[in-house]
Amino acid sequence: MISIKGLRVTYHGERRSVEALRGVSLDVRQGEVVSVVGESGSGKSTLLLALLRLLPYGTSVSGQVFLDDKDVLELSDEEFRKLRWCKIALVPQGSMNALTPVMTIGSQIAEPMEVHLDLDKVEAKRVAASLLEEVELPVHFSSRYPHQLSGGQRQRAAIAMALACNPNYLLADEPTTALDVIVQAEIVKLLLRLVRERNMGLLLVTHDLPLASGLSDRIAVMHDGVIVEEGESLELIESPQHRHTKALIAALKKLEVES
Repeated sequence: MISIKGLRVTYHGERRSVEALRGVSLDVRQGEVVSVVGESGSGKSTLLLALLRLLPYGTSVSGQVFLDDKDVLELSDEEFRKLRWCKIALVPQGSMNALTPVMTIGSQIAEPMEVHLDLDKVEAKRVAASLLEEVELPVHFSSRYPHQLSGGQRQRAAIAMALACNPNYLLADEPTTALDVIVQAEIVKLLLRLVRERNMGLLLVTHDLPLASGLSDRIAVMHDGVIVEEGESLELIESPQHRHTKALIAALKKLEVES
């Protein structure tokens, strides 16, 4: 289980400091999907960066982040490197942010296995081919470059790369950004299937409340660096308690009426 307890993150600038997370607590279990929903600047992406220890140098972090029985904030860089990819992996926002333009898709999926699992190139590429099939891409895409794929295909390849070392938990930052509605639905369906088949925990951050409600077991609503409400997806959508959650749902209903 991922167990976040009282997580605080403060960015320090030349003139002022900004507290991006203010005592966030949240659990994610294997086999379940938890979405953190909030507007831009609410702290969603900072939460993922903190979990992966990818925050800028000099950022202040306090609290606890347990990955199973280990507090990742207390681990050395070397100890945490052994957990990244193999225990926890990221699907970043925008597939082009995940993929290197000058490497083939197959090489990029294989590379984490060569580095973290000590597989030789032949075996790593064999597994990479099977991962392409698992995310419903043709095996021959292994020899293609990112610019030769559509946005939806690149997102599937990014998901395959995140799965390379068979992690227990997947973190996804706005995984359907810039995709059309049909492709968004396909990516959501893919993520749900992978979670169930692999018994992974999925922590999704998104501004898209309909996406979260259709994908998640639980939803946490974040505002100004604080989780203001958390609950089972259907219950939270039908009976919101916090004023900010009510405002998000009201805005969504207004958009639905106007469209």
